[in-house]
Amino acid sequence: MRRRETQDDRSRRRSDRVPRDEPVPRDAIDGGDVLVAGLFSAKYEGHVEAMAALAGVVEGLGGRVVGRFVQRRGVSGRKKGRAPGGRANMDRPYSSRTLMSTGKVREIAAARADMDAKVVVFANELTIRQRTVLTELLGCPVFSRGDL
Repeated sequence: MRRRETQDDRSRRRSDRVPRDEPVPRDAIDGGDVLVAGLFSAKYEGHVEAMAALAGVVEGLGGRVVGRFVQRRGVSGRKKGRAPGGRANMDRPYSSRTLMSTGKVREIAAARADMDAKVVVFANELTIRQRTVLTELLGCPVFSRGDL
């Protein structure tokens, strides 16, 4: 007897597909201007070092880091009275589609256009869906540190 496929199975199968025309990180970064970005929990105090290390990897591949964007996910419970606020969500992305908030994504997109950056590299691991959406929104190839 065959097991019936669930919605989770279909979603997992779709998200595991690798786009065929995806650029190679080394080729995309080499000789170009690059933006680096990262989402970090307010509990994590090493975000400056993590961004510096990411910039070092990019520069090691021949890219020139022209901008850094950090979004910190903090606690906002006081604004909502007794609600737990962001404390329970500090280690989670702002968006399952874009990882960061829409405002931060717009800020990165504007900087990318102004600086004519070729690539954006995220300190965080990205799903294929996030990479696809961010590539479309930012107008350039998007990679995570793990891709490098």
